[in-house]
This record gives sequence, C-alpha cells and structure tokens, in this order.
Amino acid sequence: MKKLFKTKRILMTLALGTLMTATGIAAQTVSAAGPAVAQANALISPGVITEDLKLTNEWDKKFKKSDKVNHQKVTFHNRYGITLAADMYVPKNIKAGEKLPAIVVVGPFGAVKEQVSGLYAQTLAERGYIAIAFDPSFTGESGGNVRNVASPEINTEDYSAAIGFLTTQSLVDTDRLGILGICGFGGIALNNASMDTRVKASVITTMYDMTRYYANGYNDANDSAEARHQTLEELNAQRTEDYKNDTFVRTGANVNPDLLPADAPKFIRDYAEYYATDRGYHPRSVNSLGGWNKTSALSFINMPFLQRSDEIQSAVLIIAGEEAHSRYFSEDAFKKLKGDNKELIIVPGAWHTDFYDNPNYIPFDKIDAFYQQYLK
Repeated sequence: MKKLFKTKRILMTLALGTLMTATGIAAQTVSAAGPAVAQANALISPGVITEDLKLTNEWDKKFKKSDKVNHQKVTFHNRYGITLAADMYVPKNIKAGEKLPAIVVVGPFGAVKEQVSGLYAQTLAERGYIAIAFDPSFTGESGGNVRNVASPEINTEDYSAAIGFLTTQSLVDTDRLGILGICGFGGIALNNASMDTRVKASVITTMYDMTRYYANGYNDANDSAEARHQTLEELNAQRTEDYKNDTFVRTGANVNPDLLPADAPKFIRDYAEYYATDRGYHPRSVNSLGGWNKTSALSFINMPFLQRSDEIQSAVLIIAGEEAHSRYFSEDAFKKLKGDNKELIIVPGAWHTDFYDNPNYIPFDKIDAFYQQYLK
C-alpha cells in the first residue's frame, strides 16, 4: 500500500511540475516538493548518448573547394538524441575576437551536405558569415538507426539543433542567427521559423511544402479525402509488408536522363540531370541512390506545415523561379506571411533546379543584402 501511495505521489508531482512550467512558475519552486521530484527527474532526464559517426576526411563535394574559407567537420545532436554531421565554413579573414553572424543551410529534400547546401554555405562564408551545412537525421553521414527516413517533426527540430550548436561557438554572434532552406527543406525552414525565435532571418529558395505535396499531389491535383484515403491504404499496406520482411521499400532514385521516356515532364528530367549525372550525383544522397523509404510520406500527409507562419515576426525572404513547377508553393506561402520584413522574389527564366548550382540564377547578392539588413 505504501508503494502504491509513493507511485501516485511521484505521478502527481510530475503533473504538478508540468502545470507549473506551463504557467510560468519557476522550476526551482517545484523542487521544494521533495526527493520524489529529484527521483522522477533522474528517471526522465538521462542525458544524450552521442552516436559514433564515421565521417569522411576527403573533399567529396560537388563543388570546388574555396581558398577563402576554412572548412571542418563538426557534429551535434538534436533533442531526439540523433547525432548530426555537418560541414562548418569560416571566413579566413576573421579577426581576433570578432564574432560573426551565422547561417544554417539545409536542402534540397533528399540531398546531402556535399551537394547544394554545401555550395550555399561555402559561398556565404566567402561573404563573411559562419555557415554550416548538415545532413538531416537518418541521411548522409548523420545518425539515426533507420536510414533514408524523412520526418516533419524531426527535420524541423534538426534546424533548431543546428542553431543550438551555433550558440556554443565562440566565433558566432548569437544575436545574429539565420537559416536557409532549399527545396523541401525550404518549407521545413519556414516551419522552423514559426517555432524558433532565435532565428532572426530566414531565406527560402525554390520551396516545396512537402506536407502539402504528399497530401494533395502536384498542384493539388489529388486534394480530396478519397484520394488521400487511397494513398493511406497503399502506404499502410506497405507498412505491413515492410514489417513482415524486416526492411523498408524505397521510392527509387533518379535515373540517368537518357533512360527517361521522351514525354517525361521537364521537372523529372531536371532532377535526373542533377542527381543521376556527375553534375550532382553523390553516393550518400537519398535522391541519387535508392530514394526515401516509401512510408515516410505517411506522417507528412497528417502533419501540415505552416500552421502558424502568419505569426512569424522575424524576417523572411522567399525566392522562386519564374518557370519552376514548384513556384506556387512559394507564392502561396508568401501570401500568408505578415509584416514589412517579408519579401518574395521571382527570378526571371529560372527553373526549379537552377537554384541548385547555377550561378546565373542563384541571387547571392540579394541573399547577402537581406542577411546584412536583418542580422545586425
């Protein structure tokens, strides 16, 4: 009977702690409740176990190494205990004691830091920022037991984990932190900006809202309860088979563009020309080799992004291509934003993948000017 009473006391104390935290009462007040709280805290706060990642030391990027920046591999963990691998780029001309603004760069959806995000990060470092490009959870060199999984919640958290890492760096001005998301990680970046108030400026390029895409299809062509139900039926049947076979069926990678049918949509051909040729192919990239685990789509269907994007007070710059099939994601996301520190740029003549590595279309001057304006 005493044991039962003790258990109930611990549960009541935990509930009290949750309530007091939610109402803003100082945590130390709860500790006055006695040793039960200390015991409970010990049970629920075991700390983070860092994964032992195997990081390559060679320069295996899809872009040339700059002689204007220093590069190093770093790791950090998110609040799920997943250890993330990143490349950090620091300007060589940084002065002793100087603290610089810092940018977190991720994307595209299914890419790795050796591809597009690394190019953006290195270029930003050349312009005077500390920048990190990281592999999202379960991909590339980052940790996570199951591979090639995307998650709307965990991938949003990955951004905040990177911001947290930057706040510990002596060269970083922690009052001048920004993020830059590309393609599907553009939508995730905007989702993160809705949550993480440490982010003072966000740049979104060639955006996809992956929750909208998985739920509705391209251009919302399958936006109906019946169409979604059919998709859910198929994906849950796949879950059953995956569990039976102790594996995960993947969606399939981009194929050599020469093997595509003549009537393949241009955006499919554009993806293939980046991920399946020497231009962008990388053996750790989800999009270059095997594709996502097919059932990743389930959580995106049921967890829409941008629910509070109209409440973002920090600065946002959205950049899209005039000819991009994904343009509507950017325009619709921008319509919901509020405040005079929000801007939409449509780049004439640009297609979706032009923002991956084409210097004629990536407006780095504008991106730089935007960060300079709002990270000061």
